[in-house]
Amino acid sequence: MKLLELQRRMAADVMRPLTGSDHIAPKTSAVYVKPNDRLTSLERLEIYNRQYWFRVIDSMYEDFAGLCAVIGQRSFDKLAKAYVSECPSQTFTLRNLGSQIEGWLRRNPGYAGQKLAIALDMARLEWAHIEAYDGEAATALGPEDLIELGPGLRLGLQPYIGLLELQYPVDDLRISVNAVSEDHGAASNAVLKRKERGVVRKFTRLRPERIFLAVHRLDFSVYYRRITLEEFRLLEAIRQGLSIGAAVEASIEDSSIPLEELRAKIETWFRTWAELGWLCRPRKK
Repeated sequence: MKLLELQRRMAADVMRPLTGSDHIAPKTSAVYVKPNDRLTSLERLEIYNRQYWFRVIDSMYEDFAGLCAVIGQRSFDKLAKAYVSECPSQTFTLRNLGSQIEGWLRRNPGYAGQKLAIALDMARLEWAHIEAYDGEAATALGPEDLIELGPGLRLGLQPYIGLLELQYPVDDLRISVNAVSEDHGAASNAVLKRKERGVVRKFTRLRPERIFLAVHRLDFSVYYRRITLEEFRLLEAIRQGLSIGAAVEASIEDSSIPLEELRAKIETWFRTWAELGWLCRPRKK
């Protein structure tokens, strides 16, 4: 067996889903693994198989703690195993493991049950959080670069910023879930789970509301900033490459805010974006 063939075969076996009792599939052939005086070939291969699966499942729990809280630990465990089986890691880092979670959950809604809508919102938020934490950043434009904002000027938006339209206040929910987890003290795991369930019930009982959110980072920390519909539209238009004049027109179309008030708001938005480092030069296509 050539080296490349051996590597591919072992990778396939290591990434093969575990049984319901978290053991290697019994029909797996491990003839290419040498046994020793303590372990059979299959038992040696199982060590790597289990290590791989335990690590990727742990990564899902770490990255999507809010989604786990929404649907419950048992349901999330099933979801995570099914998702990783269908969408295994394709890179050297587990950072991108959850990149397909929203689309996968839409195709497999049964894993979220009656909480699908809030689960989708949470999945989108948590992936945006990952992107904002270590996503690519361009050189930011400061307030001095925006002194003359002509209508034909084109700007860019930092690629790490996530712009989300949500149905539920999952930003507040995720912050509350994290607070429960961090404030554990001497509490048992059962007590923590009970508190977590209480937090989730509080938010899932709320009526759906249209929320616009910018997920960004500042000083190596991720923040959630709620914005208005008009600000959301303006940021989206800038990201799409529209000129400032066209972007402003698109953002205020059908707005109920008086024009003079909008002008003042737009000036404030640009000043705030510059201070936060959100704006950059447009990227070359």
